[in-house]
Amino acid sequence: RRTCALVLCQASSEDADERTVDETGKPRVCISYCPGCKWMLRSAWLAQELLQTFENELGEVALKPSTVSGTFTVAVNEEIVWDRRSDSGFPEAKVLKQRVRNVIAPNRHLGHSDAK
Repeated sequence: RRTCALVLCQASSEDADERTVDETGKPRVCISYCPGCKWMLRSAWLAQELLQTFENELGEVALKPSTVSGTFTVAVNEEIVWDRRSDSGFPEAKVLKQRVRNVIAPNRHLGHSDAK
């Protein structure tokens, strides 16, 4: 059983022996969102975008409802790559793909998503 912390994507204290990658050793993305703010659909859409773009590089994309109001974060393993509060809003799919790519496959070209 894997869980996301409230904001960070990491194993909880009772699951401390679990890693933040899936059984194949591929990275895990955790999207934490505020269900009260009705951000599940946005989270699911971004998860689909990441899975479609990184189908060979990612092992898992998890959606985690947060108990903290206003939360919207995206973490690759334990590294936050997007936080709605500090990044001033929601990511465009293009920007989120670039940030995830920079963590999991920095040398990979994203085609039109890399265009300025």
